[in-house]
Amino acid sequence: MPLTQRQIELVQHSFSLVEPISEQAADIFYDSLFKIDPSLRPLFKSNIKAQGRKLITMLKAAVQGLEDLDALVPVLKQLAQRHNGYGVKKSHFTPVGNALLYTLKTGLGNEYTDEVRQAWISVIHIVADTMKTEIQN
Repeated sequence: MPLTQRQIELVQHSFSLVEPISEQAADIFYDSLFKIDPSLRPLFKSNIKAQGRKLITMLKAAVQGLEDLDALVPVLKQLAQRHNGYGVKKSHFTPVGNALLYTLKTGLGNEYTDEVRQAWISVIHIVADTMKTEIQN
């Protein structure tokens, strides 16, 4: 389902509010992820701070790419192909999405409205559905 211009604007604006606290947001994300699903912790073998920077960089690229989904899809597919080597499974996308929503709720405070939440859910579904086509497990 395509995104509306309003959803794109909400996601881009809300990300711009979280980006200045990206290090804290990454910490919140991974703390939340490992509470939601502790079995995911062993998948992260590198420095979690460095991984957090990669996460924010990837999110920024995805958020900026929402205006042109046709160009974003190949990037997401390549990302998914790399994640096959890390042992990522299709079932991992739900806890990741939930951790991201929790991170946004925490980082945005009062700016985290139901409309913002729904816009992010739409984006998460697009990203996850696209990436899952390349995930082997």
